[in-house]
Amino acid sequence: MAMNRALFAKQLEPGLNALFGLEYKQYPNQWSAVFEKNTSDKAFEEDLLMEGFGEAPIKAEGAPIAYETASEMWTARYNHDTYALAFSLTEEAEEDGLYGSLSRKYVKALARSMVHSKEIVGANVLNNGFDNAFTGGDGKELLATDHPTGSGDQSNELSTAADLSETSLEQILINISNQLDDRGIPSAAMGTKLVIPPELVFIAERVLKSTLRTNTAENDINAIKSIGYLPQGTHVMQRLTDTDAWFVCTDINDGLKMFQRAPMKRGMEGDFETGNVRYKCRERYSFGWTDWRGIYGSPGA
Repeated sequence: MAMNRALFAKQLEPGLNALFGLEYKQYPNQWSAVFEKNTSDKAFEEDLLMEGFGEAPIKAEGAPIAYETASEMWTARYNHDTYALAFSLTEEAEEDGLYGSLSRKYVKALARSMVHSKEIVGANVLNNGFDNAFTGGDGKELLATDHPTGSGDQSNELSTAADLSETSLEQILINISNQLDDRGIPSAAMGTKLVIPPELVFIAERVLKSTLRTNTAENDINAIKSIGYLPQGTHVMQRLTDTDAWFVCTDINDGLKMFQRAPMKRGMEGDFETGNVRYKCRERYSFGWTDWRGIYGSPGA
């Protein structure tokens, strides 16, 4: 249904001092600090896990050399969804408004809604990260203690859930450095960035930036800061829904990924008979993960 003059009665009369509600400030793009951006020209994208070789054995003198085999493993699939929103405005409502073009105001609101939706879709990869209803290529949720690999089950979740603290963060950084590939060879991963909801900002600031250890009377240095772990610092995502869940991004390639199939496009058309004008925004993209080693996390205690 087209938005008509009855919905904007106040704007047809003189006397208003200000119009507000459509043009609040926005946070800078937040998903791009967590997801690797890619483009796509297909209906979907698939990433394939290739299994490598394991440890080389001793070759006895005069004995034949050992041969190893490798194979393709599972695939991670990215299906590009379409996100779209529109509004319609009557010719009379646009003509009679006394406080500037209604269509111009609502085109901005339309774009703002599209940006917000994209942030939600990206954040939901983490919001659903501990939920076994949302599985990846290996059949497990993003954050799990039992990802199946050729070298046994591996974890990217604390075995005992813990709130963000110096101790729990140090343990995650140690666990990341001990991660193995699918054949048991160390992946040499490091934590690069702490990702948190707004509720953990002040705790993160104290844990990462204090010169000395937090919540202790000992005169020890802050080892995380001193060694230079988490070189990219802290990143806040406003759309994270669990107020005590927290995550550490790693430098593993092909971890969390976003594919842009079609960038945001705006369209407008008028109807000859009614004079109504329709405006729309449309975008296609997908968010997900390929290698779960790209992130480590805890749902909080």
